[in-house]
Amino acid sequence: MSEIFISYYNSPYGELILGTYNEQLCLCDWRYRKMRDAVDNRIKKILNASFTKGNSKVLEETVRQLEMYFKGELKQFNLPVLYAGTDFQKQVWSELMNIPYGNTETYLNLSKRLGNVKAIRAVATANGANAISIIVPCHRIIGSDGSLVGYAGGLPAKKKLLDLENPERDRQLGLF
Repeated sequence: MSEIFISYYNSPYGELILGTYNEQLCLCDWRYRKMRDAVDNRIKKILNASFTKGNSKVLEETVRQLEMYFKGELKQFNLPVLYAGTDFQKQVWSELMNIPYGNTETYLNLSKRLGNVKAIRAVATANGANAISIIVPCHRIIGSDGSLVGYAGGLPAKKKLLDLENPERDRQLGLF
């Protein structure tokens, strides 16, 4: 059986579990999220691998880029990412990567971008199954009314991430 090397990173907004498989990042997720076991089991099953505490160049580079991001010095990550999910989930996660830093998108618009406006619930479920938080920016998805909705790291972390990326966001929403 192959190995997924994991380590933990204390971000300013909560602890993350990081994992690499064959020098690709397959995990950057909130350590204490509700679906932790389900997400970990999905990744292990798809990659036919087990978790082993360890380090790798990709894990070190992930931490370096996350630290730059949290300081406001990095707006786009440059890491080798490996999605462990269904074809549909991979499609949703790839589309999330097209939402620019500082911007937000709704589930409805994300569904439209994927070519199926009726897939809102499926898109929301795939968004919630994202195991590469922050780097695959699922935090940039908001409700159609502009409200903050579900986030694996919790709504306070989601708000902090959105405020980090766009400090004017709350004031802009207040204009409408």
